[in-house]
Amino acid sequence: MTPQTEGRVALVTGAARGIGKGVAASLLRAGWTLVLGDVDTAEGAQTAEELARLGSVEFVALDVADEASVQAALEQIEEDFGRLDALVNNAGLADPDSGPLEQLSLDSWNRLLSVNLTGAFLVSRVCIPLLRESGGAIVNIASTRALQSEVNTEAYAASKGGLVALTHAMAVSLGPEIRVNAVSPGWIDTRDQALQRSDPLRLIDHEQHAVGRVGQPEDIGELVAFLLSPAASFITGQNMVADGGMSRQMIYRE
Repeated sequence: MTPQTEGRVALVTGAARGIGKGVAASLLRAGWTLVLGDVDTAEGAQTAEELARLGSVEFVALDVADEASVQAALEQIEEDFGRLDALVNNAGLADPDSGPLEQLSLDSWNRLLSVNLTGAFLVSRVCIPLLRESGGAIVNIASTRALQSEVNTEAYAASKGGLVALTHAMAVSLGPEIRVNAVSPGWIDTRDQALQRSDPLRLIDHEQHAVGRVGQPEDIGELVAFLLSPAASFITGQNMVADGGMSRQMIYRE
C-alpha cells in the first residue's frame, strides 16, 4: 500500500471474471480498497473471496443496465465506505459477433448497447457526487473494435465507439475535479490459467502482435492502475490502446 492509495476506494464493474478480475487484482496490489460489482452474484462473490488474499475487497450485486440496481449498489458503497475515489466501467457483453446486419434484431442491438454503453453512463452518473468530492477518476474499458472491425460486429463496435466518445465528453464536463480516460484492449486471453496451459493459443496468434504475445487481463489492469494514480494527473479525455501493437502491424496473406 502506498500513501497515494491508502484508504482509497475503487469500484470495478463486471469484475467477476476476465479483464475486470485482472483490473481488480492489479488495483488490490497497488493498495486500493476494492468493490467488485457484477450481475453474476455467485461468481462475483467467489472472485471477491479469491482476491481477498491481495487486500480489502467487497462484492456488490450490480446490473449496470438496470437503474435501480445501480442506485442500490452505490447506496451500499456509500453506507459501507462513505467515499469513492475511482470507477472502472468494465461491465459488458463480450461476444462481438451479432450475425449479419440485415438479421440483427432491434432487441439484440438495444441489449448490447444498454450494457456496454448505457451501463457506463448510468454507473458514472450515480458516482459523480462521491468522485467529485474525492477528486477521483474514471476509466472506461472500450476496445480496439471501436477503431477497426471484423464482419458482423456492428452493435459491439457501435457500443465501444460510443464509449470512447462518451469518455472525452465526460472528461470535458467533469474536469477538473474528475479525470476520465478510456482503455481499449486488443486481444486479451481471459481464460483461466489452467485452460490456457491445457489448450494454448497457436504461435501465429502470438506472432500477430508486435510484442510477440497475446495479452493477459493484468496487462490491462496495470494500465488502469496507472491511469487512476496521481502519476496520470495530467491525462484526461484519452483513449489508451493496449493491444501489443496488433493494430499497427500490417499483415498480408500470401
